[in-house]
Amino acid sequence: MWLQVVLLIVGFALLYYGAEWLVKGSANLARSLGVTPVVIGLTVVAFGTSAPEMVVSVISSLAGKSMIAVGNVVGSNICNIALVLGAAAFLIPLTADKSVIRRDIPLMLGISVYLLIISMDSHITRLEGVTLFAGVILYTVFNYYISARETRLAREASVIADTEAAHARELVAEVEEELEEIGIIESRPKQIMLIIFGIAGVVIGAQVLIDAAVVIMKTFGVSEKFIGLTIVALGTSLPELATSVVAALRKEMDISIGNLIGSNVFNILAVIGLAGIVRPIPIPGGFFESGLIYDYLVMLFVSFLPWLLMRRDYTIRRSGGFLLLCCYAGYMGYLVYTV
Repeated sequence: MWLQVVLLIVGFALLYYGAEWLVKGSANLARSLGVTPVVIGLTVVAFGTSAPEMVVSVISSLAGKSMIAVGNVVGSNICNIALVLGAAAFLIPLTADKSVIRRDIPLMLGISVYLLIISMDSHITRLEGVTLFAGVILYTVFNYYISARETRLAREASVIADTEAAHARELVAEVEEELEEIGIIESRPKQIMLIIFGIAGVVIGAQVLIDAAVVIMKTFGVSEKFIGLTIVALGTSLPELATSVVAALRKEMDISIGNLIGSNVFNILAVIGLAGIVRPIPIPGGFFESGLIYDYLVMLFVSFLPWLLMRRDYTIRRSGGFLLLCCYAGYMGYLVYTV
């Protein structure tokens, strides 16, 4: 049993460092090839930071552990908002851009409802997986268009000194600062090696994690759903939790809300989408009978809470962060009670 716990920790470590190496190598390679910082932030960084969830869900789907694949995404989305955003807001009040309230959160809710609808027949088909993955392509293109427009405004800011241009300058500066924190690597061979080691780390880490989780599941007699919604979901969300808490302590939380919401959108569209394309995802025991419907509803509720808390002044205060943390604690209690 202790061996499985050690392997679980090793799997999490490989996932974390593999994703770090993948993002670092890919971002530097893209930069050396002349790709703009905004495009790198929207593609390489976004895809790389969600690599743990994606690889875990795809490998789980291939192994026939569909409840881990689905539970990982649903649990990670709940964790990102209720735990990660809640902890960050509890440390320091967070203020979001208006676009988060007007566009990003409604989009996340709409995609979550679509996932709920296609899951009701207890089966996510390849065609439904294709529709989800097509959505992430459209989402990326849309964000690129918005960023390109704001970048153009930033370049024209010397002539057009309005609030939108000022916001554009801030957005570009934030993305560039985020890329600088990743670190600059000039050597092309080192960039490629980091990408290779990163992919290997994520894939091997995911496999070790899933194997250890399955053994623990059998030892304690808990369900795949419980493992996916708790251990696996929390483990794949640890990088976001660590990053957001450190950023909150440094009072650098300008784009964290948007990043977490973007991560949730990506989890549903890309992770479930790709897992469904690789292999149709059945929901053992039935969507309603297994109780997965309640987990979906919790995901929708905690996804709606940030909009409710920020709808007036675009700020989540410490009390709001505490409320989100209470929601996560209550949900964990519910899962333990229903095991």
